[in-house]
Amino acid sequence: MAHVITEDCIACGTCIDECPVSAISEGDIYVINPDTCTDCGACASVCPTEAIKG
Repeated sequence: MAHVITEDCIACGTCIDECPVSAISEGDIYVINPDTCTDCGACASVCPTEAIKG
């Protein structure tokens, strides 16, 4: 199951650079494409607000 980004996202951009498959899109809060996400957890480990859940 793909990770998801909750409303706690502050759109800081930290997660985008960590995603090895470019599954994260920018916006008011960021979004993870579930079809692309490999569930590696790299994004969640760097999120300063712990907004990314697996």
